[in-house]
Amino acid sequence: MSQGDALNAALRSAMSDARLSPRSLAARIGVTPKTVERWLADAELMPHARNRTDACQALKVDEQMIWPKAVQDRVKSGHDRELVQSYPYRSACPSTVWGELVEHATEQIYLAGYTNYFFWLEQPAFVETLRRKIDAGCRVRFLLGDPDGEVTRQRETVENVALSVSTRIHITMEHLERLRAAGGPEARFSSHEDAANHVSLSVFRFDQQVMVTPHLARLVGHDSPLLHLRRQGDGGMFDRFVEHAEELWTRGLPVTA
Repeated sequence: MSQGDALNAALRSAMSDARLSPRSLAARIGVTPKTVERWLADAELMPHARNRTDACQALKVDEQMIWPKAVQDRVKSGHDRELVQSYPYRSACPSTVWGELVEHATEQIYLAGYTNYFFWLEQPAFVETLRRKIDAGCRVRFLLGDPDGEVTRQRETVENVALSVSTRIHITMEHLERLRAAGGPEARFSSHEDAANHVSLSVFRFDQQVMVTPHLARLVGHDSPLLHLRRQGDGGMFDRFVEHAEELWTRGLPVTA
C-alpha cells in the first residue's frame, strides 16, 4: 500500500468509525459531497485549514491522523524551519555530523566554543583538515576563552573535573601553533567583559549552518544540549546566534602563546 493509499484509508476509516458518508460529512462542515469525495480520491489534495478543522471535529480525530503533512508544514512554517536537529546532549550528536559540516564548508569555519577542545579529540587529522581548508581559501577562526582569566578559574571550580578548562584551552592553542606554517587560522581570546557570555554559549559556524550549545549549570560542554541550525532567511535563530558570536569576535584580543 502506498503512502497516498494509506492516507486515504485513514480518512475513510475515520468516516466509517463516525458512521458518516461523504454526503453527511459534507453537510456537517458546509462543503459539497464532491469535495469530500475528492479528499478521499486524492491524498495529496489539502483542504483549507477551516475545512480540515471542521472535518476533524466531526470525525473526532486529530488532524495529524488524516492530514499529517498539513501539521508538519504548519510546524515548520516560521523561523523554526531553521532547526535541522536538536540533541539533549552534545555528545549525542555523531562525530560524523561534525565531520560533514567541516568538510562541506567552503567559505568560513568559525569555532567560538570556550575551549574548542573536542574537535582535536573527535575529528581525525583535524590539523591537516584545517590546513587544507585554509589552502583552499576558507576563512578559519577560533574564539577562545582566556586560560588565565578570572571566568576561566571560576568555571574550573564549578566543573571540578580532572581536565581543567585552562588545560583544554592550552591544548587548542598548541594545535593552532602547528597550523601557523599554513598561514594559520585567525584566533582571538574573548575580552574579559565578554568572557561570562562566551563561556555560557558555544557557537560553531560552518558557512550557512551553525551548531549551538548553551552550557547548563555545572555541566561541561558534551553534557549540555545542542541545536543544529541551517539559515533560511533574515532574522532567524541562525542570524541571532551568529550575530552574538561576531560581536564577541569584534571585541576579542589576540591569542598569545
